Amino acid sequence: MNEELKQKIIRQAERIGINKIGFTHADPFYDLEPKLHAQQEKGHHSGFEHKIIEERIYPEKIFDQPQSIIAIALAYPSKMSRKPPRVKGERRGEFARASWGRDYHEILSEKMDQLIAYIRSEAGEDVRFKPMVDTGELVDVAVAQRAGLGFIGRNGLLITEEYGSYVYLGEIITNIPFEPDKEVAFGCGDCTRCIDACPTDALLGDGRMNAKCCLSFQTQTKGYMPKEYRRQMGHVIYGCDICQIVCPYNKGIDSHFHEEMEPESENTNPKLKPLLTISNKEFKQAFGPLAGSWRGKKPIQRNAIIALANYRDFSAVPDLLNVIDNDPRPMIRGTAAWAVATIVKKRPTDDILSFLEEAAEKESEPETVQEFAEAIQDLKDRLNRKNS
Repeated sequence: MNEELKQKIIRQAERIGINKIGFTHADPFYDLEPKLHAQQEKGHHSGFEHKIIEERIYPEKIFDQPQSIIAIALAYPSKMSRKPPRVKGERRGEFARASWGRDYHEILSEKMDQLIAYIRSEAGEDVRFKPMVDTGELVDVAVAQRAGLGFIGRNGLLITEEYGSYVYLGEIITNIPFEPDKEVAFGCGDCTRCIDACPTDALLGDGRMNAKCCLSFQTQTKGYMPKEYRRQMGHVIYGCDICQIVCPYNKGIDSHFHEEMEPESENTNPKLKPLLTISNKEFKQAFGPLAGSWRGKKPIQRNAIIALANYRDFSAVPDLLNVIDNDPRPMIRGTAAWAVATIVKKRPTDDILSFLEEAAEKESEPETVQEFAEAIQDLKDRLNRKNS
């Protein structure tokens, strides 16, 4: 069953910098069907997933007569080799590790295109392929697990023996039949460190999650972040690594195989205050190459405001008042109002209260009106306690 070709592909994958490769059959992922429907019914999907569940389960619905699926993994760094200089009073945000370096969608796509070109040169023009990365129909971790790259941990991520869960995944459906590789047995045992550490209880314990509770999802939304997640976000302004950091399989793992994945400290740990007024052009220049820029600057700016509030950075209050006065977007102004009230809790002043009250009179969007009202009431309560 094309064993010679399979071995050639494995060797070529190593030559072009693919860290792990596995092969599996193209039968439906029957075990996913009840899980995906249950998640959808409970509202646990993020909305970023492919919408048609059947196409996530049945490869034949997205590819004519599929025979095999080739799964690949690229290992990415978990530690910064060059951290930004520490300057007293200078607050920085952080992008999660999966967004360090150049956008992984592009890197994986290029590697798969190289591999496909090689396979076509060896197998002829009649072979067909459908590559996908993250945004495709199939569930990447399910394909990778069945192809023997690793197992799906309790945090829903693929965990490999060599690189832990710090891997990017991609897959290629093809009409070439290959001998499937063996699946890797579940390896979490009784460990629940990721579940215990998740600050929003997003992990359900069996590899599934309530994606809408996940901080990674919350940092990527474009509207208001619910208040219950703001403090928990900390200063990570895109993504979340908590369930990876605490995983025993990731202890000591730090892979540096791909230069294009190396983080640049000034955009993976950016200064927060300049983000408040960054232009579209400046944002694209600084953050465009990162996977974390895919939702645009608005969520990143909102998260920067929240991070400054979490730092309780009093020096940022003038910047936030400027945002309230001049930013054209209601959600950004409302988040800034909340941030100001949060920062000055211990030092509320009548001047700041008056500023917020005057600014609130200009607002008409309901959620923003509510944000201002709550911020103003909070300051009033604290001033009353201070003066009593």
